[in-house]
Amino acid sequence: MRIREINRAPVRKAGRYVLYWMIAARRLRANFALDRALELCRALGRPLLVLEALRADFPWASAPIRRFVAQGMADNLAAAARRGVAYYPYLEPRPGAGKGLLEALAAKACAVVTDEFPCFFLPRMVEAAGRRLPVRLEAVDSNGLLPLGAAARAFERALDFRRHLQKTLPGHLARVPGGDPLARGRLPRAAVPRNILARWPRTAPATLGATAAPGEPAVRGGSRAGRRRMRAFFARGLAAYGDRRRGPEGSGLSPYLHFGHLGVHELFREIARRERWSPEKLALRADGRRQGWWGMSPAAEAFLDQLVTWREAGFNFCFRRRDYDRYGSLPAWARAALEGHARDPRRPLYRLPALEAAETHDPLWNASQRQLVREGRLANYLRMLWGKKILEWSPSPREALRILIHLNNKYALDGRDPNSYSGIFWVLGRYDRPWSPARPVLGRVRYMSSQRALGKFPLLAYLRRYAG
Repeated sequence: MRIREINRAPVRKAGRYVLYWMIAARRLRANFALDRALELCRALGRPLLVLEALRADFPWASAPIRRFVAQGMADNLAAAARRGVAYYPYLEPRPGAGKGLLEALAAKACAVVTDEFPCFFLPRMVEAAGRRLPVRLEAVDSNGLLPLGAAARAFERALDFRRHLQKTLPGHLARVPGGDPLARGRLPRAAVPRNILARWPRTAPATLGATAAPGEPAVRGGSRAGRRRMRAFFARGLAAYGDRRRGPEGSGLSPYLHFGHLGVHELFREIARRERWSPEKLALRADGRRQGWWGMSPAAEAFLDQLVTWREAGFNFCFRRRDYDRYGSLPAWARAALEGHARDPRRPLYRLPALEAAETHDPLWNASQRQLVREGRLANYLRMLWGKKILEWSPSPREALRILIHLNNKYALDGRDPNSYSGIFWVLGRYDRPWSPARPVLGRVRYMSSQRALGKFPLLAYLRRYAG
């Protein structure tokens, strides 16, 4: 269910290696795509070659995003060296310089395995590669606990997806990716043809490990940093997760999940160990309730509702709806609510330059925007509030959507992701319900207030930290 054939080309048994084209699950642990590539290696008696590349001109490309990915490459390079696996990191030095690299490597391969990722430009890139490559191309889903193919439709309400998850997930929990699959016996080492290396040189380790420049987000990328963050959060943050008295802080794990430096199975395995959990603790009912189904502590269940329900609902929607990023994908009630108030006056009204520069009348919103620009992240509650204010202050809901996507995808390290689009479209009504009373501009779409947030959370230190 996790493996999808992209083309009908044959597996070439006489090839030199099996090529794993790593594009989303950027890690050498807990990775179904890596497991599949190794399965082919053993069946064919061939070595593994891992290609991890990054285009120079992908949409919303930036130095912080490029550095975060490159730091993950540095970790993968070191891990591959320890395991004796051929690993080929390639940061495209200029737009178009990497054109032809995948085809050149595939020409010597038995087969190509890549990652299934239902968002951004990656689905189009993989489908286009399938038409060009002369050997079998398979995409493997390592995105969530529940395989993408386990749901036949897109769910428009979180409650309905949670019910489906609770009914379906128990049958998939036993199938997990290998924790450290490269440790299970060494394969022969693949050799990259010299003519390919001459044309497309590997990116130097010093470039991969570069640190942040002054003024750029300093969050370090890579599996090692992701695992450190995971352990720190579980040790000091999980017990208070969702506690409003502690403020709207998140786990800090979403950038590592987005770039595949961490996998959801790694996180779930660690939570289960700390909670001393076993599948026998799952509730028999599948009623869609947020609490009580897992049989874990309230804080762990609150975190799992975000990590599994909400995150995988976004992957489900992107996988089943190609218009996931379009205004028309909103539920009919939300479009009717917003369009019924499209002519309402907006006071104040802000355009993109003022919003990008955090020049509004709202100190909390400005602080949130500055945090997003400085650090590439926002805690979940503040991101929702940040989005609601943009909807209120924009000339139209369609323009608000354009601004939300632009700012989020440009500055958030975890942007350009199904989970990001879930959050953006939740602002406009996806996964929600009509609320009363109807308000100007929003109609019956949920309203959020900066003043109420200041009453809920201890935010004075936050406002001081991100003051202009």
